[in-house]
Amino acid sequence: MQDFTNLALKNLIQLAIDSGASDIHLSSGTLPALRVHGELNYVKSSEIFTREALEKFINEILTSAQLEKFFHTGDLDFAFTFGAQRFRGSLYREMRGPSLTFRLVPSVIRSLDELGLPEILKTMAYKHRGLFLATGPTGHGKSSTLAAIISEINRNIKSHIVTIEDPIEYVHTPALSVIHQREVGADTENFASGIRHVLRQDPDVIMIGEMRDLETISAAITAAETGHLVFGTLHTQDASQSIERIVDVFPPHQQNQIRLQLSYTLLGICSQQLIPTQGAKGRVCATEILITTPAVRSSIREGKISSIRNAMLTGMSFGMHTMEQDLSRLFREGRISQSTAKDFAYDRTEIERLISTSI
Repeated sequence: MQDFTNLALKNLIQLAIDSGASDIHLSSGTLPALRVHGELNYVKSSEIFTREALEKFINEILTSAQLEKFFHTGDLDFAFTFGAQRFRGSLYREMRGPSLTFRLVPSVIRSLDELGLPEILKTMAYKHRGLFLATGPTGHGKSSTLAAIISEINRNIKSHIVTIEDPIEYVHTPALSVIHQREVGADTENFASGIRHVLRQDPDVIMIGEMRDLETISAAITAAETGHLVFGTLHTQDASQSIERIVDVFPPHQQNQIRLQLSYTLLGICSQQLIPTQGAKGRVCATEILITTPAVRSSIREGKISSIRNAMLTGMSFGMHTMEQDLSRLFREGRISQSTAKDFAYDRTEIERLISTSI
């Protein structure tokens, strides 16, 4: 637990916790801002933090190794705790001085049911091998989804789980499983190196915080191909785009081989967005689910990515649906407005068609 000397910062963090904020923004010479239910507003009751105050705060929460890295690079991702509350932080320089963004990580790992996620995701926890991806924009719950799946495994299966994160967000307490959490920069050099070394540590399940480059993606596919259950995240919009992103990161002469490997190893993809509810008093998770049926595997292998959407449109019996189908469901249930459904749809024409048939 951190003990900060700046009372105004303590009060701000406590205000964020009490108001259910997802993020805190701190910049030199300006009022702090909180994001609550997706909306960002300045905290007008707070004082303006000076550059000196923020630099003192940074020195309190970072280790000497972290400070040295920030000094050399100007950017740093880290995590810290305040009371029982855990935060994921991002520190960076800008024209006025240091700035920080904190994401509040829930202290209790919510289950898939509590998150309102499709039942099909629970089945992924009981697979023996393969690759499953959570995709979507930053700040839309991908880490929470994977934490819920890892928690499902931890509570019900005797496995060895290893997570590789930057930084560690949700802290898991071992239950039936043996679980080790490794932080990039502190416990392992990088994601790709961490994955390569974990294969010699007798893992059953590997969770990769972010598949951001060729080396990490290649190592993840290899881990899944060699008999491990692998979970990871991608910053991509939908299922089809996720597959294209994975393939395109490789040089052209390797892409056919990657399509083949992916067709065998990919279990499914959950693309998700957090959508403002009616009256903007909260957010609800809308998902797009792809399950790799034989037809989907064939489409991946042959590079027919456009046909994957058709498989989702007609694959409800396999647990699949498109983002538009899920947004339409949330609209019919009265949880989101018609305009919100249209704003967050990937295909405007399709959501308008689905809404018009449900009115």
